[in-house]
Amino acid sequence: MSLFVKFNLILMLVFSVALAPAGYISYNLLQKNARTQVIQNARIMMQTALATRTYTSKQVRPLLLPRLDEEFLPQSVPAYSATEIFNYLREKYPEYSYKEATLNPTNPRDRTVEWEADIVNAFRGDQKLTEIIGERDGPLGRALYLSRPIQITDPACLSCHTTPEETPASVVKAYGTSGGYGWKLNEIIGAQIVAVPMAVPVAMAAVAFRTLLASLVGVFVFTLVFLNLLLYVVVIRPLKRLSEMADQVSTGNLDVPEIPVRGRDEVAVLTGSFNRMRISLVKALKMLENE
Repeated sequence: MSLFVKFNLILMLVFSVALAPAGYISYNLLQKNARTQVIQNARIMMQTALATRTYTSKQVRPLLLPRLDEEFLPQSVPAYSATEIFNYLREKYPEYSYKEATLNPTNPRDRTVEWEADIVNAFRGDQKLTEIIGERDGPLGRALYLSRPIQITDPACLSCHTTPEETPASVVKAYGTSGGYGWKLNEIIGAQIVAVPMAVPVAMAAVAFRTLLASLVGVFVFTLVFLNLLLYVVVIRPLKRLSEMADQVSTGNLDVPEIPVRGRDEVAVLTGSFNRMRISLVKALKMLENE
């Protein structure tokens, strides 16, 4: 096996040993960054929903409140406004979702399903819990959800949720008397849940990982070629000259020229030793001939 082959095999072995942990760490880091990005997107969407609720509560509802006794206008309900805004968003991004999941809702579309009820009950069981982050499989693949509790902190919210008799007639007419009543002040009645798909950031992380691996392989190939070139110039070529000189001397050709000595490295020292050995051999043969 030639020196070139041995050298390349050693380099490839070292690269493979180094690439395995580097690839593992990089992959996990990119996946972690993808999850962080998803959570950040979910928080932005949650803040958008909260801003919509605040705007509706402070600016829209006061304008529509006088008409509530005669006609129910869902646009005056903060939860309705936030949900409708996200429904428009879903026309372009159908994989994103927002829901104000409620255990006892006025609007049936807000009623919790099984996994949403578990989240609401977790908030109800621990009043200090302000946020829950988790993952679940949805119709469009793996999704990450961010949830925050819906707590009744404004007494004005109870005007439509105490008893049917105390609720404006237009609200009762619109939704009936089967749900949305019996709420209490400071009670957690539901949870805001934003679901963000992980497919896009995970795919981006995979592309970044493949690009990183390709870059590492490219750097390795370039380094290997460069080191091979240096190896040939610094080691292989001088050793080939020494080998050719040794072959010539071993066959009796003592007229081979000396090999120029360049530098002070080990190859240069070896070249000088070969040159001196050839001269000594020539002198020894001449002494034998003169005897």
